[in-house]
Amino acid sequence: MAEFNFDFKKNFGPKDGKFTDAQSNGTGSGDIPRYTSTPKKKLPLIITAVVLIAAIIVLSQALVITRENEYTLIKEFGKVERIVSEAGLSFKTPFIQTSDTLPKTLLLYDLSKSDVITEDKKTMVVDSYVLWEINDPLKFTQTLTLIPNAEGRINTIVYNSMKNVISSMAQSDVISSRDGALSELIMANIGSTMDQYGIRFRAIETKRLDLPSDNKAAVYERMISERNNIAASYTASGESDAKMIRTKTDNEIAISISEAKAEAEKTIAEGEAEYMRILSQAYNSTERADFYTFVRALDAAKLSMKGNKTLILSSDSPLAQIFNSID
Repeated sequence: MAEFNFDFKKNFGPKDGKFTDAQSNGTGSGDIPRYTSTPKKKLPLIITAVVLIAAIIVLSQALVITRENEYTLIKEFGKVERIVSEAGLSFKTPFIQTSDTLPKTLLLYDLSKSDVITEDKKTMVVDSYVLWEINDPLKFTQTLTLIPNAEGRINTIVYNSMKNVISSMAQSDVISSRDGALSELIMANIGSTMDQYGIRFRAIETKRLDLPSDNKAAVYERMISERNNIAASYTASGESDAKMIRTKTDNEIAISISEAKAEAEKTIAEGEAEYMRILSQAYNSTERADFYTFVRALDAAKLSMKGNKTLILSSDSPLAQIFNSID
């Protein structure tokens, strides 16, 4: 930019070119100041500053930072051009392309408490939560776009699946399946429904599975009564089985005793037969037979005369004949 001077005297002064002292010194009432333009040495600094600011703006619009726990979507006029899934720096066209992010981590959605009806027409209160993640960010953006929209869809799908599963089960089966079987049934019922949204469920867990407070006491009483009836039937069945076992055992004992007695009688008979055989062999001569008869007669007399008794025998009694033969 060129330097210029404006000479008031030459252009607007008197024709003779003479001013009064006040006019010449610029102290009069009609004083007009002299102006000087910007020096040439400041111009390169201004241009450099402007270029640097413009470069920073363009670079900030072109640079994209992707973190470890997120997806970056590069869009051009609202359409997704590419997806950056690896952490690091990438670039986009300034002022034409824009970038959005989606979470790459495991997400938690807590469903509100809801009432469901079992197959036997009993109401239960279910409180559950879902662990989910985005496995296809392109499908997610095309169908749901935002996390709140995804949570609303998850709430609807999981609740309907839970209602379908529990409505096909008896209340006792629902209660007994709280250890994980119920969650597996719900997951199986949902199947691949969430694939169309680019979402994958990692787990559907039940925090609380209870009865409504207004009929809880009545249900508890009915459950206690049912359990008492079951216990009574088990007790009666046990007593019946015990009676059958005792009867069977008594019969087996009686049979064993009878067989033992029969065996004993048989053994005794065989012993007596052997005894008689031995006696027969021992007294097979006349002298031995008479001696045996004499000994037996003495034994009989001894038994008859126990206590202070008198033995009276007729003369033809075998015992009297033995005694008479002694003389």
